[in-house]
This record gives sequence, structure tokens and C-alpha cells, in this order.
Amino acid sequence: MKTSRLLSLCVAASLLAACGSDGPMPSPPTPDDAPLQLTLLHINDHHSHLDEEAALMPLATAGGQRENIQVRRGGFARVAGAIDALAAQSDNVIKIHAGDATTGDLYYNLTDGRADADLMQAVCFDTFTLGNHEFDHGDAGLKSFLDFLRDGDCKTQVLSANVRFGPNSPLHPERAPGYVQGSTLLQREGQSIGLVGLTIARKTSNSSRPDPGTHFEDEVIAAQAEIDALRAQGVNKIILQSHTGYDMDLELARQLSGVDVIVGGDSHTLLGPAAMANHGLSPLGDYPTRTTNRDGDPVCVVQAWQYSYVVGQLDVDFDAQGRITSCRGTPHVLIGEELLRQGTPLNTADRTAALADIAASGSLRITQPDPGVQALLAPYASQKQDFGRETAGQADTDLCLRRIPGLRFDPVRSTLGDTCNLDPHVIAHGGDIQQHVAQSMLHAGRQYFGAQIAIQNAGGVRVDMPRGTITVADTYNVLPFGNLLVQLMASGAELKAVLEEAMDALVTRGATGSYPYAAGLRWQVDFTQPRGKRVSRLQVAGTDGIWQPLDDATLYNVITIAFLADGLDDYTTFGKIKGDRRIDVGLGDAESFLDYLRAQPGSPPRLQRLPSDQYSTQAFIDPAPTN
Repeated sequence: MKTSRLLSLCVAASLLAACGSDGPMPSPPTPDDAPLQLTLLHINDHHSHLDEEAALMPLATAGGQRENIQVRRGGFARVAGAIDALAAQSDNVIKIHAGDATTGDLYYNLTDGRADADLMQAVCFDTFTLGNHEFDHGDAGLKSFLDFLRDGDCKTQVLSANVRFGPNSPLHPERAPGYVQGSTLLQREGQSIGLVGLTIARKTSNSSRPDPGTHFEDEVIAAQAEIDALRAQGVNKIILQSHTGYDMDLELARQLSGVDVIVGGDSHTLLGPAAMANHGLSPLGDYPTRTTNRDGDPVCVVQAWQYSYVVGQLDVDFDAQGRITSCRGTPHVLIGEELLRQGTPLNTADRTAALADIAASGSLRITQPDPGVQALLAPYASQKQDFGRETAGQADTDLCLRRIPGLRFDPVRSTLGDTCNLDPHVIAHGGDIQQHVAQSMLHAGRQYFGAQIAIQNAGGVRVDMPRGTITVADTYNVLPFGNLLVQLMASGAELKAVLEEAMDALVTRGATGSYPYAAGLRWQVDFTQPRGKRVSRLQVAGTDGIWQPLDDATLYNVITIAFLADGLDDYTTFGKIKGDRRIDVGLGDAESFLDYLRAQPGSPPRLQRLPSDQYSTQAFIDPAPTN
């Protein structure tokens, strides 16, 4: 259990090193033995989504029925407006970004993160956790982004307790002192609050591109060392801001001693009341989720969904000994005041009823965008619009984003909500847009070197493609990572091995992004089977379109992205294919997708949901329920 004074000292060299990336932290003022209330305002995983977007939301109208009403949702200017308004209502506010600020929209591709950094500066977060996608362009790319983030009056402290930058990294503490710390201290009412950052370890090493010498320590060990160092200084209020995912956050709470609050990211988890389902939203748990730490003390766990849609507000009461006596809060889903039915403003009666429904929701928040942030974004938005406004095609149906078929692993990621999340075809076969991306890679590979099979990981495809016009910008938003294509000559046995590796990554580390999509290759999946036997009935499409069993000894001409060809995201077997069995093609994945789209029939070219027999996952069985 906690006490108001902890007399142990941070004297061991290893423990001192854990106090921060640049050595031991200064001793804070001795906190008063008095209760304290904190308000935490937080976001995570905004992924360069700086613009607001249109969304359909079921709202009550005057007739007593719920209708799909078009609203404006999210946008970083709206995030700034909400945080400013909420902060003005509380005395002791801490503003937290729990990671994955970058990669996912053209704003990052066009500005290398400058637009994100400028808008984060405008909000002036107290702390920012390094997420896995901060490492997508190596340590040098991350340092460039952090340079932008440091270029202003707001001194956001960047945190990660378990990153260890390699000796040649531009972010090694000797080259970039103070850029990244394991933890930091904030003062509120003369009391010290410790904030510890944590980056998901294996996923970042395998699913992003940190420099070869940069590694990530075990999350539990690193976090506990940092917490112990803070407690040794008398700090008895500890916030872990983690980028490890909701499930791991709950496990961290149970394993760690001394943690009070976990503000999370990575899994894009919406938390909130079950009543959010009335508005087409599917929360996966309570906000906050209450659990206990290793000491048996209360821990409050929160996360704020994704893409600048939500600002989380967590109010926490501590007693004089630093124990939580209560926590409560709201995941504020940010929407605009404009309410449209098929493009036309609602009449007075319907608008009055819809506004009353919003006010009674407990989570929907009408928020005006911050004008200053809008002005800051404007030149970047103009740059983005000039590049992306060209029409590339037309989607005749909603092409849904879904990482994994079934109902257990990742069922609510689509930004189109239950339209996609509850679609029987999506549940049976997986994401429509991921399948089209695999087809686009095979289209490119056939043109250049006669490829037979294409393989894409689910997490490399980032957004749905709603019904309607497809612009150039949309194609880059689908594939924002700038991956280059690679040709591999892989045996049937190697293909089977890599699919099993991807399935195992899902089971052992919850790596939903590893799930494979293929063109020219299809299979059945059964997660009730043991490791190595989850994928069966593998078939390859012949040149005549007839599907034939995959042959272990045959070498197949495969196209994939360099990320997977390098063995990342647990595609370990691919990483072992070297020499004359690997050719770096040099084609970009987004450009190939754009070429594929333009090759479709129609004017403009049209995309539809592919026939079911072309989906790589032909049958899917979820794992058996656990007690």
C-alpha cells in the first residue's frame, strides 16, 4: 500500500538511469499531505487527422424516430477548442497526448510532421508519449518531428521509459539531450505528480522502423523501475501514459505497484457508456475502466478512441496519502452544430429534438473549432487540397476497413461505424479495402514481373473508402506509409509459414495489424486450432482462374511491401528470403493503388466490393470463449 512518505532513495546506478533519459531527476518539493483533485484531458492516435470530417450519426428527430443525420466530426481545431473550454472549468489540469501523432493522412506525407507539431504546440500538451508509428521513418524521422515539436514556446515533455536509443541514433541522449525522458514531474497545488511514458515494445520493433541499434525494454520492467524511482523521491501520485493498447493497459495495472492512472493509446479503443450505441458507436468498456494495481489500490484506465474524434476528460480525486478515492469522466465525442438530412439543414422541430438528444447523450459534445488553430492549419490545408483534389475514381459501395474477420479480435475499427462493423460479409471475410489493396499490388506485380500472389498486412491499410467520389488524396490516406514493393520467390512452405507467423502474432501479442490479406491466394482460418495449424485449405489462382492447392515445394512469384519483406510485423520467414530470390521493385504502394483504381472500368473508374471467392479469407472461426 502507498504511504505519504517513501523513505527509500534512488541510489543504485541502474535505478538512477531509470529516472530519465539524461540521468537522475531533480528532487521535487515535498508535497503537502492534503487531498488533490486532478483533471486529465487527453487524446491519442490522431495519426495526422487534422481535418474535421462528415459522419452519419443516428439522432432523435421530432417524429420520435432515430435518423441518420450528417454531422461534422473531429478535427484538431475542434480538439483545441474542447481542451481550452474544458481546461477553463478546472483548477488542476494536465494535458496528455498518448502517442501516434504521425502517419495516416497526407498532412504527414506532405510536411514530414510539421503540421502535426504546429497544432500540438497550439494545444500545448504537457506530455506526449512516443507511439510505435513515431518510428515509421527511423530515428532520424522521429527527431525531425520532435525538432518541430520543440520549435516554439510550448515545451511538451516527450516520454518513453522503455526506449533505448542506439549509439548511432540521432536521438541518443548524448546527441539529443532532453528530447525523450522516461518520466517527468508536474506540480499542481504544490504537490508533485509523476508521469511515466511507455511505448509498446515488440510491435514497435517489428511493425515500425526504429534504427537497428534502438531497442525497447519490457514494458512492465521499465515502467516499474520508473515508478519506483519516482516513489523514492516521495511522489505518491503516478500517471502512466502508455501507448500499449487497452488490453495491455489492464494487464499493466494488475502487474505494477504504485500506479494510479493509465492514460492509454495504440488500440484505438472507444470507452464510454453503453448508451453510446444509440448514436452508432460501440464502446468496448467503461470510461474510466476501474481496476486495481498489484498493491490492491484503485487504478483508473482511459483511452480516447482515434483520429481527433474524442477528447477524454478524467477527473481524479486523491486523498492525503495519494490514494484514489474516486475517478469519473467523459469521452467527449466532438461534433459541430450543423445538422443535415441528405445535405439539407433540419427544420426547427427536428433540430430541436436532435439537439436535445445530443445534450442528453452524456458523450456527444457540440464544439466550435478554435479560430487560431484553424488559421494555423489553413496553409497546410491548402497544400493538401492542391495535391489531393483530383478525382481518381468512384466507390459504388462502402469499402469497409476491417483488420480481422470474426467477432473477437478487432470488431469496431471502421470509421463508418456499425454500417461496416456489423456487416455479415465483413465479419465473414474481413476488410473490403484491404482486399482491394492486395489486388492492386498483384495488378502492379503482374505488369512488371508476372507476379502470381500479393500479400499485404491489415495494419498497413488505414481508412475505409466510403461510397462516393475517390480523390487522389483518398488513395494516399488508405496507404499513408510510403512503402515500396518487393518481389520475392517464395516456396509454398514459406508462404504457409509466414501466414502462420502472422496468426501467431495476433494470439501472442495482440498484433491485429499483422493479419494477412492476399490476392491470388486464399485460405481458411480456425483459431480454435493450435499454433501452426490455424491456416488450412490454401489455394493459388492459376492463369486460367482455376484455384489449385498450394504446393509446398513450388516457388511462387510474390509481391509484397518492403516492410513485410524485411521480416517485420512477425513475417519472419519473408525476412529470410535473400539474394536472387528478392528484388526491390521500387514501386510505391499508394501509387500502385492509384494506378489500379484508374485501370478499373467506367468513367470515372469505379470500385465495387470484390466477389467473395476473391477474398483471401474464405472461412474464419474465432477462438473459443475463455472463462
